Amino acid sequence: MKTRNILRFTAALGVGAALVAGCGGNPNSASGNQTAGSGKQETVLKVGATPVPHAEILNYVKPILAKEGVDLKVVEFNDYVQPNRALASGQLDANYFQHVPYLQQYNEKNHTHLVPTVMVHFEPLGLYPGKSKSLKAIPDGATVAVPNDTTNEGRALLLLADNGLLKLKDPNSLAETPQDIVSNPHHLKIEELDAAAIPRVVKDVNYAVINGNYAIQAGYQVSDALAVEKADSKAAKTYANVVVVRDGEQNNPAIEKLDKALNSPSVKKFIDQHYHGSVVAEFGKPIATK
Repeated sequence: MKTRNILRFTAALGVGAALVAGCGGNPNSASGNQTAGSGKQETVLKVGATPVPHAEILNYVKPILAKEGVDLKVVEFNDYVQPNRALASGQLDANYFQHVPYLQQYNEKNHTHLVPTVMVHFEPLGLYPGKSKSLKAIPDGATVAVPNDTTNEGRALLLLADNGLLKLKDPNSLAETPQDIVSNPHHLKIEELDAAAIPRVVKDVNYAVINGNYAIQAGYQVSDALAVEKADSKAAKTYANVVVVRDGEQNNPAIEKLDKALNSPSVKKFIDQHYHGSVVAEFGKPIATK
């Protein structure tokens, strides 16, 4: 009896030890861990993104990164504020949804230290028809919806100016506001709205300037727009979307693999074939920062 009890006790200890060992098999965010039973090092990388096109592009490279030992977790957001908050607080390892001017504005306002790593794509801003279907006969007092965040509003006003709808104090600046309009022959009413909300009010305004990602998400194509930013414009060079991380983590091996995958020929092909000009690949160019 004593011998059997000793054997049972020893077996119980063995099972308990196995359970404890099993608890350590889950990979942690942005750190290499051996997956239980696989013998392979796997890194979980949490990246925040808006659904279209960012999350779609990230999901495209997911199998590519899996072969490199990176388990990419795409976390979707429907606004421009939460992805940076989540990254700054450590809930994410990176995000991919914004351009550098917006990032710089966010850092200055929130005293954060988020930095870009690589440029990936540019989404041409478009002027879409609402109640008015043409720019040939613009109604007097027509309402134009524009994004209300500083960087995209200046960009929207420049698009209007480039197409002769108004004149700005500094036509070479991307930071103009409605107060900088010096000539408004059609007496346009500029309606400043959250960028994500603009596609929902198109039928209530004469024209709407819509960010590329929200236009795609709402079912618009670049061919639907009455005017579009040119691929070689100052806006294209300034507003290309980038991968962003916390300062000091630019050389994290998993981040470097993500950057390389997003700048690959296969991603360019995916962008060209999937978005038909509504998204334009912008690889290998230096990122302009202050």
